[in-house]
Amino acid sequence: MNKELFGVFGGIETFEQHRATGEFDEVVAGTSVTVGIRDSGLGTPGWSASYAGENCLCVIWGEAYAPDGESNVARWLVERYAVDGAAALSELDGSYLVVLECDGEALVATDPIRSRECFYTDDPGVRVFGSDSAAVARTVDEPTLRRDAVLEFLHLGVTLGEKTSLEQLDRLPLDSYLTARSVEPLERFVYDARQFDYVDELATRLRRALRRRSQLPGRKGLLLSAGYDSRTLLSEISEIERCYTIGSTAAQEVQSAKRIANQYGATHTAFPPDERYLLADETKVRHSHGIKESLHVHHAGYTDEMDVDTMYHGLLCDTFFRGHFTAQDGIDVLGKRIPFERLDPDPEPVDVLLERFGYDRDASAALAEKTSFDVDPDAFVRDAVRSAFGDALVRSDTIQNAINCCGIANQPSMPFHNHLADNYFASFLVTDTELLDWHLTTPPEYRTTETFLQACERLDDDLLRQRPPDRPHDSLLLNEVERFVRRKTPFLTSFEPPWPDRETLFDRYELDRKLLADLDDVHDLPARHKLRLTDLLGWVDGWSGRGDRVSAWLLASGSPTVPSSANRRHLLE
Repeated sequence: MNKELFGVFGGIETFEQHRATGEFDEVVAGTSVTVGIRDSGLGTPGWSASYAGENCLCVIWGEAYAPDGESNVARWLVERYAVDGAAALSELDGSYLVVLECDGEALVATDPIRSRECFYTDDPGVRVFGSDSAAVARTVDEPTLRRDAVLEFLHLGVTLGEKTSLEQLDRLPLDSYLTARSVEPLERFVYDARQFDYVDELATRLRRALRRRSQLPGRKGLLLSAGYDSRTLLSEISEIERCYTIGSTAAQEVQSAKRIANQYGATHTAFPPDERYLLADETKVRHSHGIKESLHVHHAGYTDEMDVDTMYHGLLCDTFFRGHFTAQDGIDVLGKRIPFERLDPDPEPVDVLLERFGYDRDASAALAEKTSFDVDPDAFVRDAVRSAFGDALVRSDTIQNAINCCGIANQPSMPFHNHLADNYFASFLVTDTELLDWHLTTPPEYRTTETFLQACERLDDDLLRQRPPDRPHDSLLLNEVERFVRRKTPFLTSFEPPWPDRETLFDRYELDRKLLADLDDVHDLPARHKLRLTDLLGWVDGWSGRGDRVSAWLLASGSPTVPSSANRRHLLE
């Protein structure tokens, strides 16, 4: 990793038992916690910061803003913490990890939606924590794979809750903080619907959030799609000079994105979807942390050609502003769900979440036949998602909001941001505290594309000049109907998908041979599931060098050295 936070609950001597201080740009030692930070942007306004006072210290890793504009946000947090205690974390804005010690008591906290993971283990005899799962995993003496976590990852593309792929390694839950002996919940992310002008408030808060994030330094770029979300950043941050889209120059998505970039005076570069788009090498896999699929890091192979210092993106805008996880009412027509523009009055949470996570029942059944576990995959994933949904109920006032909370807590696409933040000053708009408050206080029936677009037009009445190519109508229902009719009617062309075809690229660039040469038996699986296998094996091999043992444990037709015990998990010894 280019950037990392690593620490121990203990002094500098304990820290040096696990890491050399020379690996970090700065190491801050207190009486009960020691933390190292590696980040070339340390001290840049809006980014990582540190502060050490007489009885307190604070290190913030990632994107962070103080409400009063204080340039050293770590010093600001120490001062607020002295007055308000852990409640001061509610005022800290951004996508971050924070380590704070005051009067001998220390804590480590994530931002409210856990956009920056904190991994920790007690295996070395002291609590070790950090931003890089592999670095923390290396401190475990006898790592053991966690079966249920591995199965969730393979079948869903995400490991749910606080688990990781190792028994001895955990991560902080959504909206919480870590101490030397416990994990404590916070109350920054709790749904509480209120009445206000949802459109006006969203527009006003978007403008303020984007103004805050415009201060990040250097040449500015944007990962631009033809959709609604990323163009909002382009319209409000005039300093964005360069836009990037992955796709053929002839693709409708790319042509539309280019017109949007031209509209706002930015240059546009299209990267052809070649081998780099899918190749699951270490530049992608390490950002998955062994808990989420690297598929979403589709831009990683093109990093060397994106010549900017700050990179913006619209990740999760659809989730927080437009109800991606909200269950819509609808009707099934010839095997296709046609949604209505109203909420489902009686949603089935597990079905909704499985559909949003991209669960493929047939593909999972095929995968299960290749593995060494006697598990019904459909029953397994349903039980796992049902349990995760139950965990979300405590933060929610309705079933619809509990579905949203569960989806946010287990968002599969976060490696997208992990990679960007490791290579650029990467702003994450949806983590703005005012926008999170809008999401939590706006009823789900108003967190819609219609509300979002009305707010966007208040920012710029010309924002929607270029319509997304697969959404020619204002109405969700009409767009879905036209999509359905085009797909079913001879001589009518279907809408082009916004992303390149995975199966075609997997075959064209012989990724079976390059990624899974020794695992012929899995070559007939869908590309997405083969990439998950590659992610898991690559992540373990990256820090332990023992990915081959994982393969033997995992696959029914793997190496003849497969352990014979029923559990078959002690393979990394």
